Amino acid sequence: MKLFWGDIHSHCGITYGFGSLTNALGAAREHLDFCAVTGHAMWPDMPELCSDTEFLISFHKTGFSKLRNNWESIRETINSYNRDHEFVTFQSYEMHGSTLGDYHLISPDDDLKLVYADNPHELLNKLPGSRAIMVPHHIAYASGYRGIDWNAFDRTISPVVEVCSKHGCSMSDKAPYPYYHNMGARDTHNTVYEGLRQGKRFSFVGSTDHHAGYPGSYGDCKLAVLCGEKTRDSIFNAICAGHTYAVTGDRIRCDFTVNGAPFGSFIRAGSQPREIVFDMKASHFIDKVVLYKNLRPVRIINGESLTGVNEKGRYKIRIEMGWGNNQDLFTWNGSVKIENGILTDVEKCFRGRSILAPSADLSASDNVNSIDNRILNSDENGLEWICQTVKNISPLHPSTSAIVLEVEGDLKTRITGKINNKNFSLSVSDLLEHSLVCPMKPFNSQSFKIYQAVPQLQYCLKLSYTDADREKDCDFYHAEIYQTNSSCAFISPVFVE
Repeated sequence: MKLFWGDIHSHCGITYGFGSLTNALGAAREHLDFCAVTGHAMWPDMPELCSDTEFLISFHKTGFSKLRNNWESIRETINSYNRDHEFVTFQSYEMHGSTLGDYHLISPDDDLKLVYADNPHELLNKLPGSRAIMVPHHIAYASGYRGIDWNAFDRTISPVVEVCSKHGCSMSDKAPYPYYHNMGARDTHNTVYEGLRQGKRFSFVGSTDHHAGYPGSYGDCKLAVLCGEKTRDSIFNAICAGHTYAVTGDRIRCDFTVNGAPFGSFIRAGSQPREIVFDMKASHFIDKVVLYKNLRPVRIINGESLTGVNEKGRYKIRIEMGWGNNQDLFTWNGSVKIENGILTDVEKCFRGRSILAPSADLSASDNVNSIDNRILNSDENGLEWICQTVKNISPLHPSTSAIVLEVEGDLKTRITGKINNKNFSLSVSDLLEHSLVCPMKPFNSQSFKIYQAVPQLQYCLKLSYTDADREKDCDFYHAEIYQTNSSCAFISPVFVE
């Protein structure tokens, strides 16, 4: 079984987003294993027209019509990008719901029909013979304001729930990334924890809900899927089985099992002990890891206790590019060579432009998502890449892009390279002590930063835990991982009867 990374909820100009569909799919293919580009299709209980809702209703109806008129060509384009074992695409469209909350449909079927209904159940009933699920998203908005209705939730059509996106994190009211979009604040009643507390059973996914045609845009959430191969059937079946988890930014890898069953599983243990095994690899310094039973912490590992520095082994080295004051794309050309060591992995942290939803003062062309972010070549000796960035939206909202190198070597291993016109050569020993920042011009400057190296002893963690106490007819165990750079992972529960 392998982990594959994707985004099953992103938007572009096929409805009321921005950027062309082909650019969106091309961008996704460069850094994801799979994706869905979602069309906005319907809002059965849309608010009534008045001066306050005129713009809202107008752009929604225009978007719905655009999807309806172009559905066949959209569907064909998405199918044309699907290449099993290389890059996988899914068909997708969205149903808004003031009362029930928003859901988007995901399907592996080439010939998926666009149908209309008043609720998620009715929608799937109108697609007999189709393979499809309905995924609730931005669930923590207030009831009646497009937040989820847990009373109407049905895991037979919704085996997974989107727990984080550009809207924020829906896990709980204490979770990082509160809701600050114009749709309102995060409501405790409609969080993930509340659904689990009520006995609902589901797995976690993250997706961007990005509206500028860049699926998987870094920092806007993704999902990991555990399955056998990179094909439509294998990935879709794993999503339906709940073998998924959500990340907000970095691709934090996690193997979490109870009695050998992976995250998202339903198992029977009766009164027998439950053997929980947790094995993770982060992309940055670990801040905290929490194992939960029935939403109660049973093991907490604080990053401050992970102080070891391996003199040989593996190290994570992040190179981040961006900053400056440019609205137009700034191009970065980079190369790195590894001396007295080898490059074992490269993680792509590429961003698109940050747009969550249309507004009256916002416009963008089909080329808004024509952004050249690529690894040009890579082997154990080094790599070359190109990426493009714009100015940060605010001091707290970055538009930077990055790559994260995993290097195997020792303290004398050296990272030598060039980014645009700046040369550098740093040993692992150097980078364990200090980072390097290189401005490109005298002021308001684009810059790149080579972060302090993260030793393997501070980004890898394995632990086990035996629980012999049965508390409920169905106990559940899940995990949450936090890094010091604010990236998180929310690992789906294992349900134990």
